[in-house]
Amino acid sequence: MSDDYDLDAGPDPADFAAARPEVVDASGTSGAGGTSNVVRAVGIGPGNVEFLTPRGERAIREADVVIGFETVVEFVSESVDGDALTCGYADEEEALSAFADRVDAGETGTAVLMGDPNHSGYQFVGKVQRAVDAPVRVVPGISSLQVAASRARTPMEASEFVTLHRSGDLEPDLARLRDGVGDRHLLVLPRPYDLMPGDVAADLLDAGATGGLEALVLERLTHADEAVTRTTLEDLAMHAGGDAPEDSPFSDLSVLVVRADG
Repeated sequence: MSDDYDLDAGPDPADFAAARPEVVDASGTSGAGGTSNVVRAVGIGPGNVEFLTPRGERAIREADVVIGFETVVEFVSESVDGDALTCGYADEEEALSAFADRVDAGETGTAVLMGDPNHSGYQFVGKVQRAVDAPVRVVPGISSLQVAASRARTPMEASEFVTLHRSGDLEPDLARLRDGVGDRHLLVLPRPYDLMPGDVAADLLDAGATGGLEALVLERLTHADEAVTRTTLEDLAMHAGGDAPEDSPFSDLSVLVVRADG
């Protein structure tokens, strides 16, 4: 395990994961690291297994050991033929150390993340990459952001995407939303539970956004209990405040969309 990090003071493990591009040799294998073994960081999609890609499912099924947050591993448990190392934030470092030991011993390892790692998972990718003495290869998945853009008819090229669902300083990300509101569609992954859709709406209004802008909160996308709330930025801001599940009417599996003006 590399040196400890502080998500408020740095370095951010997401920066470590994004420091350089993957190196792929002629055989299609990532070619950097202390062992020929390759760890795959698989995006499992929004939780409905119909959105798990065949490549991702194969990487999970063929792994000797799979690591991920307990709620993520549960979604793909039927595809796990090896051992599953589940964790929460409290025991994350311990689980990653055990995972790294097994990869170092020559076992095949796969890390699983919700959605697509490129949309909201680089902090965990960075933690895996720091832990193992092996190259890490990202296997993209389907993100709830992509599903939300389809539901809200907000093309990605006309949108500003920001994830708040991570640790550390979020001020630069909030500033991007304030700069883009009204001119571009906003696609936002809120952070449970201190930066939920109502809190983001209130922040945008404080920055001068028009209260009548159309806002959608899309919850539990692709699941049987999927729900879409259509409202305005002004009405949504009425739900601002608090940092507990009971303080927001919306699920922790939510995407906020604010459509551009006109």
